[in-house]
Amino acid sequence: MRKVAVSLACLAAVAVAVTGFAPGSSAAPAPAPASASADAEPSYYTMKLPAGTTVADLVRDGYDISHGHGSRPLVVATPAEVDRLRARGVVLGKSGNVYQPVVRVASDAAGTTYYGGYHTVVGHEQHNAAVAAAHPDLVKLYDIGDSWKKTKGQGGHDIQALCITKLAAGDCALNSTGKKAKFVLHTQIHARELSTGELAYRWIDLLVSSYGKDPEITSLVDTRELWVIPIANPDGVDVVASSPSRPVMQRKNVDNAAGGCPAADAGVDLNRNSDFQWDVEQGGPCEETYPGAKAVSEPETVAIEGLLDKVFPDTKGPVGDPAKPGTTGIFITLHSYGNDILAPYGYTNTPAPDRTALVALGNKMGAFNSYPVSTGDGGVGYFAPGATDDWLYGTRGVPSFTFEVGPNSGTCGGFFPAYSCMDSTFWPKNKPAFLYAAKAAAAPYGPLP
Repeated sequence: MRKVAVSLACLAAVAVAVTGFAPGSSAAPAPAPASASADAEPSYYTMKLPAGTTVADLVRDGYDISHGHGSRPLVVATPAEVDRLRARGVVLGKSGNVYQPVVRVASDAAGTTYYGGYHTVVGHEQHNAAVAAAHPDLVKLYDIGDSWKKTKGQGGHDIQALCITKLAAGDCALNSTGKKAKFVLHTQIHARELSTGELAYRWIDLLVSSYGKDPEITSLVDTRELWVIPIANPDGVDVVASSPSRPVMQRKNVDNAAGGCPAADAGVDLNRNSDFQWDVEQGGPCEETYPGAKAVSEPETVAIEGLLDKVFPDTKGPVGDPAKPGTTGIFITLHSYGNDILAPYGYTNTPAPDRTALVALGNKMGAFNSYPVSTGDGGVGYFAPGATDDWLYGTRGVPSFTFEVGPNSGTCGGFFPAYSCMDSTFWPKNKPAFLYAAKAAAAPYGPLP
């Protein structure tokens, strides 16, 4: 099944038509003319499925389905795919447009931002280096591994992680013996989920700029290790940003080793690639949820699991056991969209052994961003075996959550919300939730602050 991601060549042509400049060019943009290709662009649709058809069936058939927790699932579909779905008896209702109007900003020409202000991988890398250089008493910057393209000598990137704390001997070491509780924010593992990396960017700035000025944040930086992985899928983000005004809908990394897929469909879903409940049935190589040829097949997964394996102690018993008393730390991985907090497990509706405590902690965080908490498939039959948060909770007992950032539709909805939504909605809602999580990391299973 052909995915909704449009080919890079097609989107590059759209970028030229819409902006008057090729991706990466510094030429002045021309007024945006009407584009004939706009008629073929994907949109968001609600779905009502006929008897005998499930969300899992459509995912396996290659349709791009979003969680839709607490509501009908949503599909991102081109007009041709809409016709095919309706022919199968699926009732569709258009929920919104994928793309929002974009005003080009001055820094776009430098290659550090796109789509109105979102930062490219280069923009993040420059920011990480600048923060570490400006605050050597607070920040350690690590290269924790390579992207797929870098392992193949095709360019690519390092996977970077920052540890922010008031540094003393033994702090931010790549081991689990540090005395400070750890809060980890992990973002943009799905490349097209733009708001997530941008929230990490702002979280980093908040911590270093507020130290010594804001008593609450100063206390957190003194007593916690605040780890941030801003771009978990840099090769994928490069693809997304290659069309600055019409970002490419790249979810996966760019591993094309399986072969047989158009370039726009190749890659591995890094959030299905962990070795916890990895499931070969998640989809074939051309599908959005392709889990890879085997568990932990991707260098990005090796890098992320390798870091988390080092900094969190291995104290948990078998999968069915609850977390050990005294477990510390909290992990949040940001995704979009749905305005949800997802607690373990995501691979099954069987309750996690610590489900009650995990939901209670999720509700505490949700009190700040107004996101409801769910577990399992959220009632729509969409599971996520092999996900990063399930892996960390399942193997370490560390409370681990997915935040689905943003609503299903509107200017601030979907994968490509207007950049202005960072100031109007996403940052104001999630900043206090992050601060609470960092505070609660010292005793996440209670009593909660």
